[in-house]
Amino acid sequence: MFTTRHGISVALVSSAVELHAPSPRGIPPLLARLADDASLFSPAGASVAQAVEEHLRARDGEYAGLLGPILCQVSRLPELITELAKAKPAEPVPMSLVCDTGLGEVPKALSIIEGRHELLSLRMVEMPGPSDVDDIWLERVSEFVPEDVVRVVEPRRGEGWLDSVRRVAEFGCWPKLRSGGQTVESFPSVDVVAEFLAVATTLDVPFKVTAGMPRAVRRTDSETGFPYHGFLNLLVAVGRALSGQDVRGALASTDEAELAAEAGSFSDEAAKAVRGVFASYGANSPTDPVSDLVELELL
Repeated sequence: MFTTRHGISVALVSSAVELHAPSPRGIPPLLARLADDASLFSPAGASVAQAVEEHLRARDGEYAGLLGPILCQVSRLPELITELAKAKPAEPVPMSLVCDTGLGEVPKALSIIEGRHELLSLRMVEMPGPSDVDDIWLERVSEFVPEDVVRVVEPRRGEGWLDSVRRVAEFGCWPKLRSGGQTVESFPSVDVVAEFLAVATTLDVPFKVTAGMPRAVRRTDSETGFPYHGFLNLLVAVGRALSGQDVRGALASTDEAELAAEAGSFSDEAAKAVRGVFASYGANSPTDPVSDLVELELL
């Protein structure tokens, strides 16, 4: 039985999947719109032309329902618009605008997107939080970003960061968890992620995960030693958090068959509850998660 948040059944909380679109045909509710396209970011670092070509191809492909919006930095927005204008998509491409040039540049970027509504459909604006996420800064975010656009804020990890996670959610923003990066310190430990989930499952908004999960299941890179979290681990861990089971065990597991079996056993109601907490993650490419999920017989 899944727990409740603020007296409301988790299954009845508006899920992140519903905010993107109804569950697509052929894609189970647990995986619908799970993978945002972060191919413009490291480590993929695709050119804008390549990213647009691959994104549009994936949107026309068999597993299009797995795909969320394309993530684009404010600094690369003009390039994205240029390449989309060349490609002439049949319908506007859902996108998330990622602030890499400061919050003050957001209004101009939003105006540019509004002027190219035939190419882009803005779904989210994502930004790193300052060292101290206070009410004044969050009010500024609310002023800059329209109410019908999801605001995503990444609080900096450190002492008291979970208080910032709660404060972000209180202002109606989605918290973002950084799951990896270019140094081993960028990867949160199992305990840190478990503590984050303990908070995230009490909030009235879902969370996102930034890039750092290239595979479905947890693994340690043999060359770098980086301890990569798995998006399937996280899905199962959220399910366990909602039902009072062993969260740390799910996050630490490298047993692909066991994790796949548990995820595959979720009812539609349970899957939607999980996705009502864990909205999506940034995939290295629009097709990045497909091979693992097919191999694990989840697609």
